[in-house]
Amino acid sequence: MRKYLMTIITALTIVLMIVLGGCAGSTGGDGTGSGSANIAEKEEIEKALDLSNMNAEWTYSADADAWTMSSVTAVTNPEIEDEQGVSVCVPGAYVKGIDTDGDGKADVTGDTANGSVTGNLVIDYDAEITSTNGQVYTAATAPVIVNTGAAGYSEQQNQNAQTTYAAEGYINVACGNRGKQSTTTDENGDTVYTGDAPSCLVDQKNAVRFVKYNILLGNLPGSVDNFVSTGGSGGGAHAAMLAATSDNPDYYVYEAEAGAVGVYKDGDDYVTTVTIDGEEVELSDGMWGCMAYSAITSLQEADMTMAFEYYLDADYDFNTSFQKQMAEYLSAEYMDYINGKNLSVEESAVGFDLDGDGKLKSTVDLTIEYDEEKYADTNGYGGTYLDLYLAEFEQSLADYLDRLDYADGWTWFDADENALSDSEVADMTAEDKAKAFIEGRYAKGESSSETGEMNGGPGQMGGAPGGEMPSGNPPSGEAPSGNPPSGEAPSGNPPSGATDGNSDAVGTPDAGTTQSAGSSTDSANYDSFEDMLKAYQEDIESIQSGDEYGNNIVDLYDPTNYIGAEGTNDPTWTRILMGASEGDISMMNSLNMQIAWLNAGTDAEIEWQWDGGHVPSEILGDSLPLYVDMMYGKYVDGAVDVEKAAASAQTANGDATEATGTDISDWVSYDDGEVSFSLADAASYRTAGAAKSIPGFDVIDYGQEDYVFGSSAADARHWDKYVLKVMQENSETLAELFNSSDNE
Repeated sequence: MRKYLMTIITALTIVLMIVLGGCAGSTGGDGTGSGSANIAEKEEIEKALDLSNMNAEWTYSADADAWTMSSVTAVTNPEIEDEQGVSVCVPGAYVKGIDTDGDGKADVTGDTANGSVTGNLVIDYDAEITSTNGQVYTAATAPVIVNTGAAGYSEQQNQNAQTTYAAEGYINVACGNRGKQSTTTDENGDTVYTGDAPSCLVDQKNAVRFVKYNILLGNLPGSVDNFVSTGGSGGGAHAAMLAATSDNPDYYVYEAEAGAVGVYKDGDDYVTTVTIDGEEVELSDGMWGCMAYSAITSLQEADMTMAFEYYLDADYDFNTSFQKQMAEYLSAEYMDYINGKNLSVEESAVGFDLDGDGKLKSTVDLTIEYDEEKYADTNGYGGTYLDLYLAEFEQSLADYLDRLDYADGWTWFDADENALSDSEVADMTAEDKAKAFIEGRYAKGESSSETGEMNGGPGQMGGAPGGEMPSGNPPSGEAPSGNPPSGEAPSGNPPSGATDGNSDAVGTPDAGTTQSAGSSTDSANYDSFEDMLKAYQEDIESIQSGDEYGNNIVDLYDPTNYIGAEGTNDPTWTRILMGASEGDISMMNSLNMQIAWLNAGTDAEIEWQWDGGHVPSEILGDSLPLYVDMMYGKYVDGAVDVEKAAASAQTANGDATEATGTDISDWVSYDDGEVSFSLADAASYRTAGAAKSIPGFDVIDYGQEDYVFGSSAADARHWDKYVLKVMQENSETLAELFNSSDNE
């Protein structure tokens, strides 16, 4: 009876709003304006996506003391139902039990649960959970962790959320998403690809809306104000994009098309409210925080940044003259691209003295400049942008050295390669360990090499959430052990067209991630430069003409277009952790996002983990829960101020018989806790350590890391307008070099 009365009251309320001049909380296509959604449609969607009406199945884990909801649809109009669902895991302390008969009382508890139970949660809002870091949460204040799958921008089948964060007091969310392999059947019975951007991101936004809506209804515990996105690799890209595009109206048309809750089309406007107890309440798809691991974004910059980073290494041995020439041209294009953005940063925000005045008070313009003589060791490139890049690299090593007290089970050696005694290890100072590391006098233990579970599942405790671990990549925290600059190209790259343990051809939806080439073939897909250029032109013209809504889908997937933009609700904090030996994308992509977020007022951190590869684990005392708890204490009134626990001193040496570290003291200076090396050294470290890289032109051919920007018939489609520009402007030179016999 109560629900029936509330439905009548709600309908009358909305009608009254319309009569009085519009529905509160509605937005126009540009994020402003007024309008009223179709009342019947709005009520139908909100009723359908109300968990109390969905007969959800819950399963209790006694080991984790957590209830997990089997995946349910997150929208009312899914294109692929198996990829547009959502699952939630809830700490048991927040749950009195499951109401199976609708009377509001707990009929099944954790003590009596046996198998799956159909019904609704009975939430205990008085219960408290103290996290492992000392932060205190309740059912009303608990952070909600949203795991963005999408490894390699791929489709993600619906899956159940893991119990990973139950002990921390967090709500854990897993969702499916459409991606590059997603297909449907058209009216002719033909199979067509349907994984175009922004479907993957939109599916994640819709899952967020679903969970927030049901929190507001009282069907789920959690704080709608403290959602955190996290993921690895392609999932890291989407975690960053989810945060970067929070609440931006550009995505409303796609959300509404799927039948998402809380975004309803009305003419040219959108209503973004839901009805809660008779009142219209704004519903957001936004994030409070973001923890992205190896975020493979922005793709719009990716080919240029990778080419530029490798070209900074003046001694790098490209596989072919064509590839080297493309890197040279793309480097010049990237310089123009960055300089055209008119970037600047406050020294106090990044923590670096970029103008050399000994203070952190200036706002510094970030530019790239070319002077062949002045910057001969980096192929002519320098400037304040690269000063910041180098400072971040130096800081990444300094941070690693500062945390060596957290190393456990390492074996330390003296200058004569003799293992130290237990007492000598116990007496080692932080500076002793830092110097030993730089001189390669160590063998790592478990604390520095754990990889987490890279199986694509949501919410790994190690801080390496569901993402991809391409075959052939060294373990996180192990490679390349501080490889010194050598000028040698990385060995072991698979042949052109290889696909990371996948037999599918380059450029197909089912192919692996970034291609790297060790052969002298510039492209396995085209016999001539002219044929490739023609394909580029046709594909990019098609993309630039817009999708069915007139939008450029590549632009929709560039987070730097949205950070700080009108209509975006920027997150409070973000952190991006990349492996400093990352081979899947340039470090400059994370740097560009940090600059944009800092200028938008977001607390934005990046860390390039020394020796870390693709999707590095949190190591040496750090973890995702620690950072979330610290941010919660920093930004939520009344929360506990959380600090990292002190390290337990290593008192016993490890049992390794020889040092396995690399001596980097010939190019790294360490003095009184300060680390320094040159930009050329940083570039050489990158090219020597990365397992996958720009030299293979098949990378550029179909876009760094990505195949999602396709058509209905063929998912792989060229989309990089900067690569096209370079090829058009330099076609005569490039045509002569392409697949040249000189490469043999």
